[in-house]
Amino acid sequence: MKLLKKEWTPAEADEWTSHDFWASVLGVLSYILITVGIIGVFLLQFWGFVAVFMALLLGGVMFFIIDPKLKAMSKAFDLKQADYLEKLEQSNRWEDIDGD
Repeated sequence: MKLLKKEWTPAEADEWTSHDFWASVLGVLSYILITVGIIGVFLLQFWGFVAVFMALLLGGVMFFIIDPKLKAMSKAFDLKQADYLEKLEQSNRWEDIDGD
């Protein structure tokens, strides 16, 4: 399975894949590196700057791995929400007609 897959269906995006695993691992690593890196930057140590750079790099890679899945799931949620709001609006109009 291609790690930087761009096109997802909502059903595919809802399933746990290796993309989720790698995004989780990279996310944890980037948080650890940013924490350690900021300490190093405050101490003006070279390794601190390297750690911050690596954290930003890993965070960017994580974003490019998981963002297409999140967008596909978001589109599906938007469609469900629009349908729900339409049904709610119809229900409210029905109550208004009966209340008059």
